[in-house]
Amino acid sequence: MKKPIVIVLGICLLAAEIVVNSAFASEGVQLDKAPIDPNDKASLQRGAKYFIDYCFNCHSLAFSRYNRMAHDLGIPEKEVTEKMLYTGAKIGDTMTIALQKDDAEHFFGNAPPDLSVEARARGVDWIYTYLRSFYRDPSRPWGVNNTVFKDVAMPDVLWELQGLQEAVKEPVTENGKTRPVITGFKLIEKGKLSPDQYDGVVRDITNFLNYVGEPAKSKRLQVGRWVLGFLFLYFIVMWMLKKEFWRDVK
Repeated sequence: MKKPIVIVLGICLLAAEIVVNSAFASEGVQLDKAPIDPNDKASLQRGAKYFIDYCFNCHSLAFSRYNRMAHDLGIPEKEVTEKMLYTGAKIGDTMTIALQKDDAEHFFGNAPPDLSVEARARGVDWIYTYLRSFYRDPSRPWGVNNTVFKDVAMPDVLWELQGLQEAVKEPVTENGKTRPVITGFKLIEKGKLSPDQYDGVVRDITNFLNYVGEPAKSKRLQVGRWVLGFLFLYFIVMWMLKKEFWRDVK
């Protein structure tokens, strides 16, 4: 009886994971695979600096602290204090922003969300694709739109690095109706970086947000492997003891 229950629970967990991973690709948006490496300290350090420079004016990380970030990513606290504390904060403070909610709603229409758990909520593939999918749209207040998050209120804060893209559209016929569908992008104004270099910046930011979503993940996985190894050896020892014990009983 127990075996079928375990199998059913396993199938349910697998199905739930599939639903979560595909939730943001279900609206016809093909998400690109984020080539992140949670163990790449250099990438995480660069991602932290890019986030502070380009994202932190509007998006807080209220569940993170500067000193915890410095310790985990191997960044000297003096460097964090000199190059990342722009709001008068102290090294032990949480990473909140000075922008007030009322001002944010006035400027953007909606207050920019805290991104502490964005990677866990949407997935790293979503973030990676989103930051590479802004395109020119004169009808929008900031002159840009996004294929992953249609009519997003956020401006393209990384445009000076990537440049300005124009959406490439092709006609698609469905149920007898033809409509234009975005199939790619064309760079119409060059940025400071090449496309490959910009993808590297986005990878680093995504990697950093993945760390922020669960700072203890790497440590947890490392401890988990040791625990599983111990349980495996413990099982072998117990199995040998059982055989030895029942040999005498019989």
